[in-house]
Amino acid sequence: MQVLQVQLEVGPDPAEVGRARRWARSRLVGSGIGDDEPLAETLILLISELVTNAVVHTGCPAVLRMLFGGGGGGAGTVRVEVADASDRPPLQRHAEGEDTNGRGLELVDGLADRWGWQPEGAGKQIWCEVDRGAPTPVPEAPPRVVVQGGEVCEPPSCVFTNAPGLA
Repeated sequence: MQVLQVQLEVGPDPAEVGRARRWARSRLVGSGIGDDEPLAETLILLISELVTNAVVHTGCPAVLRMLFGGGGGGAGTVRVEVADASDRPPLQRHAEGEDTNGRGLELVDGLADRWGWQPEGAGKQIWCEVDRGAPTPVPEAPPRVVVQGGEVCEPPSCVFTNAPGLA
């Protein structure tokens, strides 16, 4: 089976999450996944959550990888990997009510067909997979968060800003 792998180095700045989303969207289109397909939206949300967690909770650069498995007629698996320099395992939290943090890995768990983590070098890699032939849940639009002073901020830039515990 032929596998196409692409990767992007992501700096330790939350603004890099938007760049990673734009890069990933262009690579999805290049792999034959239409920009308007529910699968693309699901993958972009998964990428956004994993990159946000790596950048915000480690404060170190990360590497985003996408692997497109072979298979005819749109079949195959898309694997997303985010590697960072922290050896601390991810901590899946359970947000409650109006909590503005702690939903990232819950989203990954709900949207990906499989996910997990493993050591990589001195750090770790968190990965998730979505099967292209499987029905893809359409992610809901992320909630808008109103911050102090009435300014509106959209996740992930403000959702994980102060979240401790995930590295």
